[in-house]
Amino acid sequence: MEEERLVMSGFREEDDDQESSLRPRTLREYVGQEAVKDSMNIYIQAARQRREPLDHILLYGPPGLGKTTLANIVASEMGANIRVTSGPAIERPGDLVALVSNLSQGDVLFIDEIHRLSHAVEEVLYPAMEDYALDIVTGKGAMANSIRIQLPRFTLIGATTRAGSLSAPLRDRFGILFRLQMYTTEELMQIVHHSAGVLGIRADEEGVREIARRSRGTPRIVNRLLKRVRDYAQVRGDGIITKRMAREALQLLDVDELGLDRTDRHMLRTMMVKFAGRPVGLDTLAATTGEDAVTIEDVIEPYLMQLGFIMRTPRGRICTQAAYDHMHIAMPADARASKIDGQMSLLD
Repeated sequence: MEEERLVMSGFREEDDDQESSLRPRTLREYVGQEAVKDSMNIYIQAARQRREPLDHILLYGPPGLGKTTLANIVASEMGANIRVTSGPAIERPGDLVALVSNLSQGDVLFIDEIHRLSHAVEEVLYPAMEDYALDIVTGKGAMANSIRIQLPRFTLIGATTRAGSLSAPLRDRFGILFRLQMYTTEELMQIVHHSAGVLGIRADEEGVREIARRSRGTPRIVNRLLKRVRDYAQVRGDGIITKRMAREALQLLDVDELGLDRTDRHMLRTMMVKFAGRPVGLDTLAATTGEDAVTIEDVIEPYLMQLGFIMRTPRGRICTQAAYDHMHIAMPADARASKIDGQMSLLD
């Protein structure tokens, strides 16, 4: 199941205390995303010099890359208060009205999973973002009356893993858009060193590298693996995370050299063996593996595609030669033909 996977990049309850203690407080402490940090630093300095709130900001990219952390840093750097909520939590327009009407001048409103806002809530949000006003309709029928309430200038920071799911009117109202990129092994090593220092964990350079390179380019996962490897080193070793300790711990956790776990490998093996490398549709793959189609598309598949292990074609999903090499399975002749057909279809 998705919630049981150690290497899933989505938020888990165990991450709550962990992320609050390990989260950087300033842009200088924030590791990675150099282009985003440089631009954000300029925007913050300019807004502070003009004594104005920042323009509305949209942060998008895969989960676990630090969108919430960056929102908190922006509020801190601006010397502003931050209100945190999520798209699913704002069920009715009245919920949004209550939120924005309680904001003060310069406050930051952070909405996670903003793509999940309902259409009715979005309609209320448009004038709040653009004109800093709320349009409230009272009464019904001939007695209906529209009242406009002015709001203090605030900054809305929206975060989403699905920028394409945002409606065009909402997306166009953000003045600053940033896409967060996956982290390199070296950047993740910096995060491990920082987290180990905060948690009082002793680790050598090779042990840190071993954890970082299996963390799927995601800070949330690297911190999660660090804590699990720490437990193993404490019980089976002398408490110091070495390369050997990290390898043994991650092998026990069923996380391989590229960060793939049992679920990832099961899906690849299903495509390679049960379907002999031929193209397979999403619903068929879901029924065969026992995983939900949405879970496959949103959780399992993106990282496999990033590694170049899976290719989508008009006829279905197929595994690449790199995936067969990693799984140590010979590519069937039918799979080679499907691969060529898929490449030709993509070129067309």
